[in-house]
Amino acid sequence: IRVWRRRGERYADCCVREADRWGGGSVMVWGGISFRHRTPLIVIDGTLTAQRYINEVLRPAVVPFFAAHRDVTQFQQDNARPHSARLTAAFLRQQRIDTLPWPAFSPDLSPIEHLWDQLGKAVRQRHLQPQTLRQLEAALQAEWRNIPQVRIQRLIRSMPRRCRACVATGGGHIRY
Repeated sequence: IRVWRRRGERYADCCVREADRWGGGSVMVWGGISFRHRTPLIVIDGTLTAQRYINEVLRPAVVPFFAAHRDVTQFQQDNARPHSARLTAAFLRQQRIDTLPWPAFSPDLSPIEHLWDQLGKAVRQRHLQPQTLRQLEAALQAEWRNIPQVRIQRLIRSMPRRCRACVATGGGHIRY
């Protein structure tokens, strides 16, 4: 859309149309789960680059998590650019953290995707809805801590069934 304005009317009320396209503010978070454990929930401000991913997620959360939980042997992440960057792969190799390959254009069967959905629902069902981004961050942190580990275990146990359903549909969409 092209907008033509006269000199000096750049921010005049008649030239500005406010739109709330997403229903309010949002925050980006990162969290990790395993059958018996979970990482802290990390709030990420702004655009996530590979270097920021290493500095703000991998080094402070993932490396200590793997050191503390020897029963966790592989790290799974999707093909988001910060995750698949050479810098990230080199860092994970250097830390001796084994990653599962993630095929391009594959369906996202990760159990954490379902947990994100449940986390969002839990925040929306709170008695007091967050009114600011800081309140949203606090609500997400609280609800993340409140997720019962048995719920995570149930999601992880469902993976063989989900994979079989995905294979049966030739990699297409499936209903759970």
